[in-house]
Amino acid sequence: MTGLSRLLLAGVSGSACLGQAVPEGAPLRTADIRIRDPYIHADASRGTYLMYAQAANREGSGFTGVEAYASRDLRHWQVPQRVLVLPDDAGITSVWAPEMHVYNGRCYLLVTLTYRRTLPQIKPVDKADWPAMHVRGTHIFVADQPLGPFVPLRSGSHTPADWMALDGTLFSDQGTPYMVFCHEWVQMVDGTMDCVRLTEDLTGTVGAPSLMFRASSAPGASQAPASGKVTDGCFLYRSPRSGRLFLIWSTFVPGKGYSVVLARSDSGTMAGPWTQERLIYAQNGGHGMLFRTFEGKLLMSVHSHAKVDGRTVRIPHLFEVDDSGDKIVVGKAY
Repeated sequence: MTGLSRLLLAGVSGSACLGQAVPEGAPLRTADIRIRDPYIHADASRGTYLMYAQAANREGSGFTGVEAYASRDLRHWQVPQRVLVLPDDAGITSVWAPEMHVYNGRCYLLVTLTYRRTLPQIKPVDKADWPAMHVRGTHIFVADQPLGPFVPLRSGSHTPADWMALDGTLFSDQGTPYMVFCHEWVQMVDGTMDCVRLTEDLTGTVGAPSLMFRASSAPGASQAPASGKVTDGCFLYRSPRSGRLFLIWSTFVPGKGYSVVLARSDSGTMAGPWTQERLIYAQNGGHGMLFRTFEGKLLMSVHSHAKVDGRTVRIPHLFEVDDSGDKIVVGKAY
């Protein structure tokens, strides 16, 4: 029995903080936190914002999995609580991009897991420094409330087992659930954005994934055939003003660095076609997502790359966003 199978049967340990309210006097400022891929859920029932992060981002976390920081004002945060603890013997080397979505009354945690074992195929580019192709995919975990404990919805990933896939996000298009995810450039050279329909209970997939677009379609993207082109950090947003369907995602753009791209579905549905509009954030940061504050303000969270004491660290940032219906504009820092 695999480590994840045991987790499915036994549940997650180490979640003693289940359901706690946020105490007053939260000790951490946003600038103090070191995480990549910040995902924020506004929990209206508790008047609390929860920011999910992989535990490995925090020195001394002591476990493999996902934890959540809690805040009442998006400026001060409590020390994180464990929400998903993965088995030490599961062969997992990294945990990326946790997202928590509420769907049909239950809470679903989407997490990208990378394993030690590699895929049995030849590298697409004959370069000595080309990364190894490790087993990588997005898994879905489920709980009855946002702080868990989360357990696997199924024993394997929802992305194809022979794909290097990452950064899956959940989106319901006119009542039909989809996972949108990235097909890794390490395996593809020109990374892709793909979507797959999910069953109503999210336990499985319906049909094969569909290609949405390629990384080389980003404004200013490299077109060199042997140059890796990244897709990551996807998030979908339907404008309540116009009903238009937007997707933000991240890539590396020559001369700009790590950036957030805005794409638009010309049909207003998942079927696209998808038009790449422009870069909406190009300050060496990305993996964005959108959420609303309890006061109704639309915000985008990203992480930036910064040097602190000679090391590269990821720091979360929040920005105000203007949705005119026709376009999305990133404004001042929040």
